[in-house]
Amino acid sequence: MKTIGLLFLSLLAGCLLGPTLIGQDRNVSQQDDSTSETNEEVVSKIPAGVDTYMGRRVAQTMGHQGADWLIRDTREREERCSLMLANLGIKRGMTICDMGCGNGYYALQMAQMTGEKGYVVGVDVQPEMLSLLRDRMEKKGVENIIPILGSFHNPHLPENLVDMILLVDVYHEFSHPEEMLAAMRKSLKPDGVAVFLEYRAEDPNVPIKRLHKMSKDQVNKELTANGFKLVKEFDDLPWQHMMFFGKDEAWDKQVDDSAE
Repeated sequence: MKTIGLLFLSLLAGCLLGPTLIGQDRNVSQQDDSTSETNEEVVSKIPAGVDTYMGRRVAQTMGHQGADWLIRDTREREERCSLMLANLGIKRGMTICDMGCGNGYYALQMAQMTGEKGYVVGVDVQPEMLSLLRDRMEKKGVENIIPILGSFHNPHLPENLVDMILLVDVYHEFSHPEEMLAAMRKSLKPDGVAVFLEYRAEDPNVPIKRLHKMSKDQVNKELTANGFKLVKEFDDLPWQHMMFFGKDEAWDKQVDDSAE
């Protein structure tokens, strides 16, 4: 693996020291004798997930059994994926996180766009999805993607390293939205952006179940409540909103003032 990938992994190691939480954040890896915490103590520190958030019902995560749907032949025609990628603003050498990367439909394309001096971090909570991603990387000879097994409340990203986080139809499934948003915010560089794609709840013609849609107002309400500000939108996709959020420095000041 190239040097930048090794550097990232060395930084990542600090985030992964101790137990790695897998799947639904209920399974804890075996502890060695050097740790003073028991499995029960570690589990007790995991925040509880939510069924609803700010008036929105949280959807269940799509299982790895549905992975083929992510690479269906009709996806480009239905969602204009190439148009979305063309408007992301990817530059050579960027560090991009594909949050909820699945089997790598977008991660593989972004890895090519960011070039040999950049790389893509593919985060997913399902080991089976990451296995499918690795298989596709191997077949295509892609080396600048780093798969990471995340937890439902923690993507295990180092701080201040990521230029862009892409979340395609995944945020509405977060059982720990506040914890995940806080972790993603910390991982972004000062000028980094998180790009949210969600199926439009405002449009009854979008052929997706209501539970898996979000309105612009709802996305904006949840993101601004957690330290983000809307910096840009792209409205020409057939099914999805595309909303760019940066860090809201004024929110940091409010948090600091309230802590005094």
